[in-house]
Amino acid sequence: QAVLFDAIPARHREGFERDPLAGYFAMARGSADGAALEMTKWFDTNYHYLVPELQAGQDFRLRGDKPLAEWRDARAAGHQARPVLLGPVSFLKLSKCTDGSNPLDLLPRLLPVYLEWLAQLADAGVDWVQLDEPVLVTDLDPALALAYRQAYEALARGPSPRLLLATYFGGCDPELAASLPVDGIHLDLVRGPQQLATLLQTLPRDRVLSAGIIDGRGIWRSQPERVQTLLRELDEWRQAGRLWLAPSCSLLHLPYDVEQERQLAAGLQPWLAFARQKLQELRHYADWLDGDAAAEQALREQAEVLACRPQAAGVQRREVRTRIMALSPQAALRRSDVTHRRAVQAEALALPSLPTTTIGSFPQTAALRQARSGHRRGLIDDLDYQALLREEVARVIRFQEDIGLDVLVHGEPERNDMVEYFGEQLEGFAFTRHGWVQSYGSRCVKPPIIWGDIARPRPMTVAWATYAQSLTSRPVKGMLTGPVTLLQWSFVRDDLPRAEICLQLALALRDEVHDLEKAGIGVIQIDEPALREGLPLRVCEQAAYLDWAVHAFKVAAGGSQDRTQIHTHMCYSEFNEIMPAVAALDADVISIESSRSRMELLEAFQAFDYPAAIGPGVYDIHSPRVPSGEEMLELLQRALRVLRPEQLWVNPDCGLKTRDWDQVEP
Repeated sequence: QAVLFDAIPARHREGFERDPLAGYFAMARGSADGAALEMTKWFDTNYHYLVPELQAGQDFRLRGDKPLAEWRDARAAGHQARPVLLGPVSFLKLSKCTDGSNPLDLLPRLLPVYLEWLAQLADAGVDWVQLDEPVLVTDLDPALALAYRQAYEALARGPSPRLLLATYFGGCDPELAASLPVDGIHLDLVRGPQQLATLLQTLPRDRVLSAGIIDGRGIWRSQPERVQTLLRELDEWRQAGRLWLAPSCSLLHLPYDVEQERQLAAGLQPWLAFARQKLQELRHYADWLDGDAAAEQALREQAEVLACRPQAAGVQRREVRTRIMALSPQAALRRSDVTHRRAVQAEALALPSLPTTTIGSFPQTAALRQARSGHRRGLIDDLDYQALLREEVARVIRFQEDIGLDVLVHGEPERNDMVEYFGEQLEGFAFTRHGWVQSYGSRCVKPPIIWGDIARPRPMTVAWATYAQSLTSRPVKGMLTGPVTLLQWSFVRDDLPRAEICLQLALALRDEVHDLEKAGIGVIQIDEPALREGLPLRVCEQAAYLDWAVHAFKVAAGGSQDRTQIHTHMCYSEFNEIMPAVAALDADVISIESSRSRMELLEAFQAFDYPAAIGPGVYDIHSPRVPSGEEMLELLQRALRVLRPEQLWVNPDCGLKTRDWDQVEP
């Protein structure tokens, strides 16, 4: 959308004009012309977006007709479709001004471009257009509420298709939403059911109400009784012919078709609905509203299947729930405070000033991926596969020693994905073969499914960590994915509070931490890149989340020895608002993504006296661009304006598995 409105940063404009496609990729991935746009999470999802860069006095113009061309393609193929664009207020609010000005000040300059685009669609015969305004479900200050009124009053004055204003991921301010001059409004009634009562009283009766009744982010079938009760409340809109039924949000966040998953655990498939099944459910509810007997029978059978789910084997494990009930407050504590631990660890590890390390993974080469695939298909036996992995670990250890890193990693050649790898070794998880969802760009992930209580039958990482440590005299980090990230990056069961599921994961990881210690591993990293991602969008709900998320991390690390240095890693997060929670994790070292933002994230640590050590990334691993030593040095010098020298670690932004060796080595 930034390209559609010609909001192209100056450093990429010349390249973009020379070759638009290459320029488009340069904005996303970086090039010789300059660094990529900053990348961050899309609200509280694991989907990422590239943050448009703006500045005071920014000019906008319409560049090309991509949305209109795609609508024409759909119409030519015989489909009714509506173009979708991010609305003007959300577009500005989710952008950043590189000069420190307020993006919302650019609204008067941006609105004429929206008006031009809408007029273009109207001239082409487009009936409806959808403007997404997800910022409406966040806490709105008066300036933001005023911006919404000004924006949509301006859009209503120009030639336009009918406007559907779409909100999702929570409940909006129903009075504000109902007051905006649009032709219809979409509500997420899965995450924000509480907004409906007020909106039904305030929404003008000539508006279309698009009811998001099916969860567009979860993979469980809907509970018919809940949805049917909701639909009965909407009968007035149905009778007036102004009720649309829809998923709660885009189906981008779901796999495609559960019918492709023929190898799922027995009994699990009937509980699940991927994108195709969500739309089939939607059809059943629409037909049920029209009195269709077959739809009523289908929903009755669905309810009967779901009613049996709590009694299925593995859904509830007595030993897991008993352990949680017996957990004491001391379980979440380290043995000593961070100051004492720092002195003990300095003696045990004997690291130099500004110690160097990497975050965890090394390149997953084509040869490694082929070997993993061959092993899964039985073409490579266990012994040969293990030998290949051991050879790769040895190569990675030698490489790190040769270039002089201080704390090493084993490179994780045995791991497919940082969540899936652990889920495969824990009871209570299930896995798909085709359940891919987009994370960013062409990068997709295959989230596991948490369907039952979590238990760890055996150690998960100890063998590889101890093998790597046997190859070197330098410390090797044990690498774990933290409980919050395991939760956030899975499809999570919907029959237990997320806090309880997270605690089950924490206890499994706690056992792993203690086994790594017993095996002689003195540095253990518990990655939590999703901690900020899980933060509720409304401030009033955030403290409760942070309490249980921090508690789960502390349980995972709790009881570890003073000499054991606990690291954690976070990426693509705005830390300012959660700094007390980050400090409360009580980790010894935190590494953070900061190279794309040019150490901007460290402002959070400047305003907060963070007691432990920090490794702000100096190398953007999501770009193939190799930064110069001078660039890295400049970033470290910026960091030292905020951090004490004894606090500073040197590391990349994230793991290196998506890069090639010819990019990693230099």
